[in-house]
Amino acid sequence: MSGVSEATERALREAMARLIAGRPRHTDGAFTKENLYQEAGVSRATMNRATAVMAEWDAHVAEYGRRTVGEARRDSDLDELRAKLKEISAECGRLRQKLEAAATVIAALHHDNQALREFIDSRHGAVTDLDSRRAGRDARA
Repeated sequence: MSGVSEATERALREAMARLIAGRPRHTDGAFTKENLYQEAGVSRATMNRATAVMAEWDAHVAEYGRRTVGEARRDSDLDELRAKLKEISAECGRLRQKLEAAATVIAALHHDNQALREFIDSRHGAVTDLDSRRAGRDARA
């Protein structure tokens, strides 16, 4: 015999089930013994006399910890989001490196282009647009 009435034991088991499921009616839902007896509507002393229920409580805590289903889901979601954030941060780092490399190449190409223009100008004078030159020749003819 567990030391409490069947109604009290049933109330404690139902309260424990609600706390485990994350659907409390009378408490904040934290998986604590205080919430268990308050959720069941019994005193702490009465709860402590329900040895069978307390053994189930202790077994559940030993196996799953003090997290409710909602807390476990939340923690799982947070772990998943942290993993995604880590992936995205790594991708941003890789893209930043590619962007910096592209900017370096563009700057080098710009420098080379400027140097080539200066070389052409020094050997042949200013570069003349072919369309302008043809238009001038056609006008003279």
